[in-house]
Parts: sequence; structure tokens; C-alpha cells
Amino acid sequence: MSLRLRLNLLITLLMLLFMITVGAILLRGAKSSIQESVEAATHVTTHLLDTVMISSGQGLDLGYTHIVLQRFLEDLGQVRSNKIYLYNGRGEVLYQSPDSQYRIDEKPPKWFYDMLDSKDEPVMRPIRFGRLEVRPDPAGAIREAWSKMRNLFWIGLGFFIALNVAVYWMLGGLLKPLHPILAAIKRMETGDLSTRLPGFSLPEFDKIAHSLNRMAESLAVERELEENRQVTHLIQKHIEEERRSLARELHDELGQYVTAIKTFAVAIASKTKEKAPEVEASAQTIVGAANHIYDGMHNIIKQLRPGSLDNLGLLETLKDLVNSLQEQHPDLKINLYLTGNMDALGETLNINLYRIVQESINNVIKHAQASTLGIDLKLSDANDLELTIKDDGKGMDIHAIDQTNHFGLLGIRERVQGLHGHFSVDSELGAGTAINISIPNAIKIGTEE
Repeated sequence: MSLRLRLNLLITLLMLLFMITVGAILLRGAKSSIQESVEAATHVTTHLLDTVMISSGQGLDLGYTHIVLQRFLEDLGQVRSNKIYLYNGRGEVLYQSPDSQYRIDEKPPKWFYDMLDSKDEPVMRPIRFGRLEVRPDPAGAIREAWSKMRNLFWIGLGFFIALNVAVYWMLGGLLKPLHPILAAIKRMETGDLSTRLPGFSLPEFDKIAHSLNRMAESLAVERELEENRQVTHLIQKHIEEERRSLARELHDELGQYVTAIKTFAVAIASKTKEKAPEVEASAQTIVGAANHIYDGMHNIIKQLRPGSLDNLGLLETLKDLVNSLQEQHPDLKINLYLTGNMDALGETLNINLYRIVQESINNVIKHAQASTLGIDLKLSDANDLELTIKDDGKGMDIHAIDQTNHFGLLGIRERVQGLHGHFSVDSELGAGTAINISIPNAIKIGTEE
């Protein structure tokens, strides 16, 4: 059932309840009015007849009381709201007042008559040689009430139908903006985030339209950011693959040539050591140069792709990185804490964690002026990975620094977001810097990658 029909049905029920309540109040008022008028009429009639009976008793020349009353009642005729019966001593009816002819054409239903009938007891007066009975008769008043109630009912019914039609038509106009709003939501569900709603005259719908437009803009921006992250993640993945391929080629191709050059130079130096010292010295120079080239190539290969990551795993590779940098920078004490079994993290997660730690240490060495650096990598039983990198350096004012210009932090954040993780930096001037990284369900992410 549509909202329009539901609102119209609710208004209809409220109107019916109102009309029933008003009808009940009117019926109750009509009953009270009829009862009061009948009682008043009975009282007046009884008083009048009592007066006649007293007069007839004092004036014996008028005849017997029942004869006097019969003549009086015949002259009186119909009395409203009462029926008068006169009986002789044998219980025979001497006189019966005629029925009320007021609104005789009206035929109220029995339930209506029973509802308004006051059911008052008749008034009995014993007389000489007979009996007088005055019975309350609200028939005329009930017919009058039925006539009024029927007219009121038809007026109320007409008003009820007209109001329902008017309300249904007004609701159609008021709820008309829902159609474009629902259509826009449906298009957004299918991925069309370019959908925008116009302004509406009703302030409530106008607020909904503005909120929906802002939500679509936010979703479009978020989608674009997610697409950019995916592209960045894909580029980083290809870069790592190219680094691995380049490191392998350097090791396999250039390494063989350098080894061959060194072997040839050693052989030449051995053969010319006594016969041609000058040649032997040149050969030793070539050996030294080959060793230097090999060491430089080995460092380049290590920067491109640490071989221990494929052979020994992430933990041993991080230990080797920390040991190597500790030797190069003895003034900086690096503490590495590793918790949990990380053998099943996966290739992509391993290389990204390695690069994050590597970049963080380089940032501390270059900018922090720290004496202590702590690296805490933890994998919980729920497979949630947490990495905290904290130094005691000079720190920085996070609110005053544009992090988009700090490519080290930017690269780390992009790597973490590419892994569906959370990244934050806490730092104060003179109080050091802490990088907090959390990657939920890391085992699953590593398996998907």
C-alpha cells in the first residue's frame, strides 16, 4: 500500500471516529432533550387533569368525574408527548387520545426509537367509577430527532466524501516530490552517482533533496578516491614486480659478468706476479674494482628487492634490515618487536609492510633527530595486524604541516589504504612521532592478494 493511500486511510479513520463521536454526543443530547420534554409534558398534563378532577368533585352538578373527564378529554384532543386513557369501573376504555400526527411521514428504525425512548412509567389516577392513565409518548419527538439526524447524516456523508477526495488530491500534490526522490535513489543504487535532485517548495523535501545531493557528491568523491587507491596499489604492485625482475637480472646477468671479470683478473695477477709486476698490479686493481662493483650491485639489489624476503620470510627480512641500518647509524638505537606467526601473510602484504618499515626508518634517520626508534609489529589471534613505529625525536605539529607534501608519509598512507587498513600519525613538537597502522583480517587480505 502506497504512502498516499495509507495517509488517506488514516485521515478517513480519524474522520469516521470524529463523526461517530459527534453522532454519539448528538444522540445523547437528543435523548436528554426528549426525556426532559416528555417529563415536562407529562407533569403539565397530569397537573391539568388533577385540576379538572378536583373541580368536578366540587361541582356535583357537573356529573360524575369520569363523565366530566371524558367530555374534557374529547374537547382537549391530542396532547403532545402523552397518550391519555380513561377507563370505567369495569376496565373498559371510555376514551383514548388520538396518536400524534407530528412528522407522521417519518419512519425511524426500531434501534433509533429504542435508543431515544425514555421508557418512563405511566401516571395512574384513580377516580370514582373509573381510572385515569397518562402514558409518556415520545414518538413525535423521536420522529423529529430522526428527521434532523438523517439530514445531518447526509450532510456529514457528503462532507466526508468531499473531504476524502480533497485530501487524496492534496496528498497527491504534496507527495509528488517523492517520485523523483525515489527514482534518484534507485539510480544511485545502480551506481549512477551523477544523479542530482532539484529544489522543492516544501522545506522537508527540499532538505531531503539537499542531503541526498550531498551524499551523492560524497559517494562520488569516495568512489574516485577508491579508484585512485586501486590504481596506486596496482602501480605499486607493478613497480615491485619490476624491481624484483630487475634485481634478478642484475644478480643473474651482471653478477656473472662481474664474477667472470674478477676471476680473469685474479688469474692474470697470479700468472704475472713474478714476470710482469706492472700487469699484476693492474690486475689487482681490476679485482678491487670488480669487488666494489659487486658490493654496489649487491646493495642496489637489496634496495630493489631483498632476497631474504622470498627465502626467509618477512620477520627475518625485517631483522636483517634493522641490523644493517643499525650498523650504518650507531647513534640511533632501533628496537624491533615481532609478535605472532606471520608466515601466511602473503607476498603483497609482506613487501608492503617491508616498504612501510623501510620508509619509516629512513624518515626518522633523515628528519627526526631521534636517539631511539621502536618498531612493534603484532598479529593477533583474530588475524588483525598492528604496526606501531615510534621515535623520541623532535616531532612535528600535525595541524600545521601539510601531509600531502610529505611524500614518505603519503606513500605509507597510500600503501595502508590500498590494503584496506587504517593509518594515523600522532606527534607533538619535542615529544617524538608515532605512526599507527592497523590492518584488519590481514591473513584474508594477504590470501586475496
